[in-house]
Amino acid sequence: MTATAEVHTGGDGAPRASRRALVAGSVGNFIEWYEFGVYGYFATIIAARFFAPEGASDIEALVKTYASFALAFFFRPVGAALFGRVGDRVGRRPTLILVVLLMTAATATIGLLPTYDTVGAAAPWLLTLVRVVQGLSAGGEFGGAVSVMTESAPPGRRGLYGAWQSFTVALGLLAGAGLAALAATVLSEDALHDWGWRLPFLLAVPLGAAALWLRLRLEETPSFRRSTGRAPGGAQTGAPRGRADRTAAATAWRRPSTAETLRAIVLGVGRLMGWSAAGYTFLVVMPSYLQTGLGASFREALVATVVANAGFASAILPAGALSDRIGRRAVMCAGTVLLVVLAFPLLNLLQDPASSTAVKSAAVFAAGAAVGLLAGPGPAMLAEMFPTTVRYTGLGLAYSLSNAVFSGSAGLVVTELIKRTGDLDVPAWYVVVVCAAGLPALLTLRSDDHRRALRD
Repeated sequence: MTATAEVHTGGDGAPRASRRALVAGSVGNFIEWYEFGVYGYFATIIAARFFAPEGASDIEALVKTYASFALAFFFRPVGAALFGRVGDRVGRRPTLILVVLLMTAATATIGLLPTYDTVGAAAPWLLTLVRVVQGLSAGGEFGGAVSVMTESAPPGRRGLYGAWQSFTVALGLLAGAGLAALAATVLSEDALHDWGWRLPFLLAVPLGAAALWLRLRLEETPSFRRSTGRAPGGAQTGAPRGRADRTAAATAWRRPSTAETLRAIVLGVGRLMGWSAAGYTFLVVMPSYLQTGLGASFREALVATVVANAGFASAILPAGALSDRIGRRAVMCAGTVLLVVLAFPLLNLLQDPASSTAVKSAAVFAAGAAVGLLAGPGPAMLAEMFPTTVRYTGLGLAYSLSNAVFSGSAGLVVTELIKRTGDLDVPAWYVVVVCAAGLPALLTLRSDDHRRALRD
């Protein structure tokens, strides 16, 4: 699985095609993370509506809500394997169209589900079933989106193009937090708990329609066409002429062994685990932590989360562009070290009643920005680990497995440990331990990976 000299980076299409691929790849990520953000931000309300029969405690219902949250993440690897195989064999475009349709339908369905008061014990099971469908479709989204973005990127801009995947994640989380905060501000508390929480989920319908239109106009990537011998219109190209062409065709069709791919996936999980743990702890779990642990109001918690996600968004594109200049390793290792060093001080500022609102805002903004240093170069780093023939599957599995273990379980682990120990520093401990464990894997990155061609 050695890299070839940089002849192509996926940028042999017109600039317009590259930009179209960037937008079409980004929009699905926006919808995916908008919904996952909304679910996290409304976790306390969802807990009360779906997981809180009479006599159940608030913390018990919240733990069950996060268990459903985690379950969806554990179906992501299944979706990554299933849709990744289709995407590597049939094409990125048709697979991404199917994925966005499934995600949109599942998200809108949450906004229509009956609650515990209406159907009793069936309510949490129905919600969990829909979350499973979301997990499957989300598992197929990342690998395809990142493959399309990085395979279509102009030379020397793979990090920046891949960073747009993470940037639209931030936009999705911000949109979810912003709409949740708006609903909490405009609606009364009774209206919000009764029906207002449904509105952000139903908004997925027009968003999904826009995403579908963009993806229907998407072309297959240059790398996929080269690896399968397909012409831009989808037809098979003629037989290669000459020895050089025969060698190129054989190389394009060579699939790495299963063992090679599995080793790369495991290494990818190690390189992503800090990003996964810190991202969900600071950007999604934080609202519930502030409410149940520090006594903040729902509105105060959402405002803090908006600020954290603003910090996250502000760092992503600069970090991706910087990684195109100095390498993925330098930027991602710097972000990991910052998270290890700052996790406890930042959390203690939030816990201190004497801290001003400005200081607390700066703390959550800084936490988000540190995560952005990992999220910016991360997609391109993953794309560079796999050849085209297994890229959709390989990077999708690495990302979804990391998220299943370290993101999807973050809310459940943090909430349950606080419940059992009463230690309000649990979120910081979680971030520090996971980031420190993932740093050795990041140090194995080569300093010149950003200059090498993507492998066909």
